[in-house]
Amino acid sequence: MKIDLTDTTASKINKALAQGRRAIGTPAVGMVLTMVVVTDEENAHDALKAAEEASREHPSRTLVVIEHAARSPRDRQGNRLDAEVRVGADAGTGETVLLRPYGEITDFIDSAVLPLLLPDAPVVVWWPVDAPDTPTEDPLGALAQRRITDLYAVEQSRPVLEARAHSYAPGDTDLAWTRLTPWRSTLAAALDQARIEVVSAAVESEAGNPSAELLARWIEARLNVPVERIVSAGPVITAVRLGTGCGDIAISRPEGPLATLSIPGQPTRSFALKVRTTAELIAEELRHLGADEMHAVALRGADAEENPAHV
Repeated sequence: MKIDLTDTTASKINKALAQGRRAIGTPAVGMVLTMVVVTDEENAHDALKAAEEASREHPSRTLVVIEHAARSPRDRQGNRLDAEVRVGADAGTGETVLLRPYGEITDFIDSAVLPLLLPDAPVVVWWPVDAPDTPTEDPLGALAQRRITDLYAVEQSRPVLEARAHSYAPGDTDLAWTRLTPWRSTLAAALDQARIEVVSAAVESEAGNPSAELLARWIEARLNVPVERIVSAGPVITAVRLGTGCGDIAISRPEGPLATLSIPGQPTRSFALKVRTTAELIAEELRHLGADEMHAVALRGADAEENPAHV
């Protein structure tokens, strides 16, 4: 069920949500969090699709704030809030509200979002594109326990990564880091099996890949070894090598979803290491809403141990 509202208010949106629930006979209970997605018109469809797929695992109220690019003087002068309320089959397993602010309301959108948050439930804010350098200082970010950004959406990710390293606050995370979960878990398992000292490391990836840089910094911080960054043909990360006195521990994925793991003294093994969808990444982030301490370690790399108070 969809309900369109023009030049509306948060109070009218809440009434429309209640009306929609009564019409389809669905109670509000069962939703575990509020997901706020801040995006533009171009990326709104894909972001909403990913959020709705993630809501199958984490039923939520999804508020999509679609930032409007003014196309005419009239657009710039008009101050209004339009909304589209979706419940039932049109909203995945929860409720969805698309918010389109115009004019000066855009600068105070947090005042419209605040009354729409589920009471006594965690709030997650996700910026698929155009995320602030300091998410905690953003008006919407300040409402959230979890703030999700994506360095893959940034043309020059390295300066933004450095800014985030300095502005990190508990609750901040990035999908470039989430993409590394299978790599990190495989490396940790390999080191548990090998039980040999690592003296060097190398990460191979396409040029400018933010996940590769975060992985290299995490290895530097956790193993206290220098990590060489090697540019490969890609796509994304293609290999990680940990140098030991007995040979390399290596994960290699030159292309496709199949990778190989090599450990000195053991046969080479193949395993699945696919590139996951955005919906899968968001679903993983929603499983733990506390501070991501390892993300802080990866942001700061070798400096993490020098600044333990921030980790």
